[in-house]
Amino acid sequence: MEKSPQVGEQAPDFELPGTEGPFKLSDHRGERIVLLFYPGDNTMVCTKQFCSYRDRPDEFAALNATVVGISSQDVSSHEGFSEKHGLTVPLLADVGGKVAKSYGAYGRLGTKRAVIVIDENGIVRHRHDHLLGLDYQSVDDLKQALATL
Repeated sequence: MEKSPQVGEQAPDFELPGTEGPFKLSDHRGERIVLLFYPGDNTMVCTKQFCSYRDRPDEFAALNATVVGISSQDVSSHEGFSEKHGLTVPLLADVGGKVAKSYGAYGRLGTKRAVIVIDENGIVRHRHDHLLGLDYQSVDDLKQALATL
């Protein structure tokens, strides 16, 4: 079964609380957006993923996109995770997984690792669903996905 939304389809709008305040997707029209769905704060692979972005700040800034992480923990959990590791990506609290479900990034165990790239007009232009969630998209992978826009 294909994940929805697919490349070329409109990205579902949403609003979530986050570590840098509320984030509403439609407020970011005109920007390239990268949604990083991830299973959980302070887990081994998620920590490696977000620390890898922190450790390459110049290259990450050069993506010229608004990047946010999304998982089902609450803002308090996200703030602790972010502070503990000095993370640079805002983290959004999708408690209950409603947004992850609307993006086909939710399974029996909760939010699954996935990357969704949305163009300036709100259209999905790239999606990468991780089968096992044991790896993640690097800064170079994100750069390559954004280069196709």
